[in-house]
Amino acid sequence: MTQAKSSSARKSGSKAAKTAKQSKKSPSVDNPGKVLKRSRYTKAETFAIFKRFHTDNPEPQGELDYVNVYTLLVAVVLSAQATDVGVNRATKNLFQIADTPEKMVALGEDKVREEIRTIGLYKNKAKNVILLSQQLIRDHGGNVPEDREALEMLPGVGRKTANVVLNIFFGHPTIAVDTHLFRLGNRIGLAPGKTPLDVEKAMEKAVPEEFALHAHHWLILHGRYICKARKPECRRCVIYDLCKSPEKEEFDSIPEIAVRTRALAEKDGRS
Repeated sequence: MTQAKSSSARKSGSKAAKTAKQSKKSPSVDNPGKVLKRSRYTKAETFAIFKRFHTDNPEPQGELDYVNVYTLLVAVVLSAQATDVGVNRATKNLFQIADTPEKMVALGEDKVREEIRTIGLYKNKAKNVILLSQQLIRDHGGNVPEDREALEMLPGVGRKTANVVLNIFFGHPTIAVDTHLFRLGNRIGLAPGKTPLDVEKAMEKAVPEEFALHAHHWLILHGRYICKARKPECRRCVIYDLCKSPEKEEFDSIPEIAVRTRALAEKDGRS
């Protein structure tokens, strides 16, 4: 009888622990949780992680549609608290009729607001689009500056937006920390930090130089489609066997995609 109770208690405790682990909130900008003091990975392990990402997707691309640096800037400003899909839908016609600061100002705030009304905070965003367009014309001759400080002086443009523009269009190895990258940096312990800036700085130190240009794209895409907030899809993870996250789902064997990508990465390393 005692043994039966003991067995039942162990099962109950195990189930409770599993439930607690599953219900644990993933790190977010508003609730980072307990933050590690340093990365869980050695330099060699970090290199292996980014080598896998590179092998799986050598030329990652951002998912916002744009036709030039100005429309990229506008698209990123509009993407705050909105999906890339939603922004692309809203800007499809807008960028056909206004692809320069001058054309956007001529279009006017009311028309811009009408074009982007399907995305969140569209009223304030329309106002910022007009204001930043006016400032580009006044201070930069209608050109988008290749300078973070100058970009951050524009209405509606913060550090993340500036980093995206510098990376995608100008080819700077910047790290744009969005909600996905922030979660990933803390969840897997690659670049932990209490704030987006902390994670950005930690990531800059962690990422090997040869992978710096595309690092933020790989991490954002991985966080968006694989290492999701509510439930990471570990069976689809190319770095599964390298990951040291306590939230990692345990399997009897390494997922095939990780095995295949590891083999390709090792083969590429020998060639």
